[in-house]
Amino acid sequence: MKTIGILTSGGDAPGMNAAIRAVVRSAIYYDCKVYGINRGYKGLLEEDLIEMDLSSVGDIIHRGGTILKSSRCEEFKTEEGRLKGVKILKKYKIDYLVVIGGDGSFNGAQKLSELGFPAIGIPGTIDNDLAYTDYTIGFDTAMNTIIEAIGKIRDTSSSHERVNIIEVMGRYCGDLALYSGLAGGAETIIVPEVNIEVEEICNKLNATKKRGKRHSIIVLAEGVGNAQDLGKEIVNQTGADLRITVLGHVQRGGSPSAFDRILASKMGVRAVELLLDGKAARVVGVKDNKIIDMEINKALSMKKEFDKDTHEMVKILSR
Repeated sequence: MKTIGILTSGGDAPGMNAAIRAVVRSAIYYDCKVYGINRGYKGLLEEDLIEMDLSSVGDIIHRGGTILKSSRCEEFKTEEGRLKGVKILKKYKIDYLVVIGGDGSFNGAQKLSELGFPAIGIPGTIDNDLAYTDYTIGFDTAMNTIIEAIGKIRDTSSSHERVNIIEVMGRYCGDLALYSGLAGGAETIIVPEVNIEVEEICNKLNATKKRGKRHSIIVLAEGVGNAQDLGKEIVNQTGADLRITVLGHVQRGGSPSAFDRILASKMGVRAVELLLDGKAARVVGVKDNKIIDMEINKALSMKKEFDKDTHEMVKILSR
């Protein structure tokens, strides 16, 4: 009987539980034993492991966050830490490891594979910042959370004829800002991939004001700059009544969307099947609505391409 370990690492994302459920249940279906590793690589080094069965993942597909918890671990970034991790995995007779997380988590899986321990990565991050896959688990849910917030803020913005800046997550990837801004009807979307001057934003606000529109939504990706500083510049140049909303970690929470649940389920099963087929040091993803897999190092070396066509389309629609 083979034994599979599973952990979630880095920032949590809605749909991680659905992926955990898929890994555990498919592994048991294929007559494997499963260990859940709590709190990511940190929990691994602290031997915080628990054997899982079908009941362990009952009633979790709809839950946000991760039942295995998550954390970041500086010790695992060292060679000594990783060797300790491999020793612990072997102590529990674990043959394979499934890692759910983002690029940092994948780097850990790659390092384990280099040490001869088979690992597979499943992309779980709301940022959608991994180039090899069209979507990461959690992105769709986070995007819909932002869209709901935009709608509510627009109601009060229009009532008071205000300009509202809504800061969203995404680090250095503008996907959350771009797609939620488009779906939410934002007048201006500011992302790290495209440079925009404050003067251009102000000119647009003044132009819309002249034609009678006195409220506006600006969606700002957190990786671009400080919302407070931007707000001050806009007020100085336009005299607008302006408010700022930083959505923060509300974007990480909530019940995952149907899309994220289905995507996570498909990826979890594929990860188990790859390991049992003797394939490791790989990541699972989705391209053109089909589940794919590729080598971790190749996936991590790919550069994320920003959807410039959609960004240009927003300029047309937000006039």
